[in-house]
Amino acid sequence: MSAARSGTLCFVESPVQLLNVLEWAHLAGAAGTLGADGTVTLVVLSPTDPMTRGQLRRMAELARDEGHIVRWEEARGGATAPFHTIGGLAGPLRRAARIVMGDPFSRYVQLLLTITKAAELVVVDDGTATMEFVSQLARGERLVRWHRRGGRPSPRDLVFAPVSAAARRRLTPDGERRSVEVFSAMPIDSVPDRVRVTRNDFTWTRARFGPPRITKGADLVGTSLVETGVVDPDRYLEAVRALARTHGATRYFAHRRESADKLHRLATETGLEVVRPDLPLELIARRGPIGRTVLSFPSTVVHTLPLALAGTDVRVAVCDIDPAWLTENASPRAQGFLSGVTGTARDVHRLASVAPAL
Repeated sequence: MSAARSGTLCFVESPVQLLNVLEWAHLAGAAGTLGADGTVTLVVLSPTDPMTRGQLRRMAELARDEGHIVRWEEARGGATAPFHTIGGLAGPLRRAARIVMGDPFSRYVQLLLTITKAAELVVVDDGTATMEFVSQLARGERLVRWHRRGGRPSPRDLVFAPVSAAARRRLTPDGERRSVEVFSAMPIDSVPDRVRVTRNDFTWTRARFGPPRITKGADLVGTSLVETGVVDPDRYLEAVRALARTHGATRYFAHRRESADKLHRLATETGLEVVRPDLPLELIARRGPIGRTVLSFPSTVVHTLPLALAGTDVRVAVCDIDPAWLTENASPRAQGFLSGVTGTARDVHRLASVAPAL
């Protein structure tokens, strides 16, 4: 007879995922479902990007301050790293009663899901990707990130397809044998049968930080839509310039995946002060100082910032992506998806799309 499973094992690959594990653990701990000590084991599958690693290390410090165990894995540190990582995690995966993950699209996470027999699976917020994951699960589709939809599967995709299919089956509730929960601040309309959705309202963030000092000006939030091949870089630069000029923005909070070359050009040509945050923007904004108006393009923050800044006088405003800004390689459904991100946001002011002339 196998040993009883116990404990909660969490897998994260980005600072936002780690933040939302802390939000989930705070709520679960308050409900008494984390056991006597109210702690989890956080496994950081560290990426190679320096900005992401830096933010993850800061978030790991906060997690330790909350009493959680943090296990840092150099999961991408060379050709043999995945074998060492997966081999070292096999035991904890088999013993865990609950698995919490931040990115069900991650090949790493999908591979780890084939090892565990945990009866409880939880997907915590990973922003707009969470919306797409739930929709694909409800329709029984293969798990593909939204900005890659419409393209032909690569040879690597085809090789990995059986693992991805197995992960999707594991993420489907199975009566009393396996439950699935989605913990999200994002709007979720099509909920798969028997999947439980829990609202993330950033209770931990508001209790831990702030309220912020609010300045008179405006701040602008960057996006990695250029880096993912969705938006043309020249169009994006002109849109940022137009927004900053119209609303008097002086600071630009860079997304952690924005390239250094793009940010240098943006600072030089717009005069904006580029800030590379060392924590997720929800925490940066809550700590302050933050502008009275926060301007953003369609992204996760148009849903999360109003929650993190609830009770303050900060206004979040979102500018739609003009179809003319899209690259010829953008997914056919990119415009509709981005419009949906904006249209479903609550407590935000919707701006008319700026149309820069090039």
